[in-house]
Amino acid sequence: MRSPWTATVLTILPDVFPGPLGASLIGTALDNGTWALHTIDIRDSAEDKHRSVDDTPAGGGAGMVMRADIVGRAVDAAIARSPDVPVIYLSPRGTPLNQQRVRDLAQGCGVTVLCGRFEGLDERVLEARGIEEISIGDFVLAGGEVAACALIEACVRLLPGVVGDAASLEQESFEDGLLEYPQYTRPRVWEGLDIPEVLLSGDHKRIAEWRRAQAEKLTKARRPDMWARRKP
Repeated sequence: MRSPWTATVLTILPDVFPGPLGASLIGTALDNGTWALHTIDIRDSAEDKHRSVDDTPAGGGAGMVMRADIVGRAVDAAIARSPDVPVIYLSPRGTPLNQQRVRDLAQGCGVTVLCGRFEGLDERVLEARGIEEISIGDFVLAGGEVAACALIEACVRLLPGVVGDAASLEQESFEDGLLEYPQYTRPRVWEGLDIPEVLLSGDHKRIAEWRRAQAEKLTKARRPDMWARRKP
């Protein structure tokens, strides 16, 4: 029997988890054993009584930097536990995360996520362990824990059986290179605004054509970069 898809998180804040990963469909799947979550406290690899993991930056500058020797030991512990999964460091300078990378990770056996803190991580750990850097956006967080939750949730919801209606996954934003079309539900009229008539017509062909047109319109307007990358 194959082991469940497993996320291992290296962090100095293990109590943050599971956090939102323990709620709703993702949390139910965790409870059911569809996927597994492990945390490794980076401070456990420290050697002083204060469990320090950082030091002043070489060359001077503000803030503190996570030490290579301490983080390296924590990463090695994670690799020993899950040797066949990619190790990812969440960083604003990383490759932007996209749905294709999420699909690739979800199709594997799991992921190990390294959460930085302070001013960052000693570069030698990334080089020595061949760690992939990924960014969830062009902004800076206080640490990688929130980004780790986003990455893991994006992967877990693609696992078989997590989302009840598999068809809904095929019609989401970024599938087929388009943003998702607008969604509506009851009441039929709200604050003077009607549901588009075509969605009430029962004509599935017209509805599909309208949704496609709306998806294309939104993508052109909001993500011209995505639209430009689409194949004719």
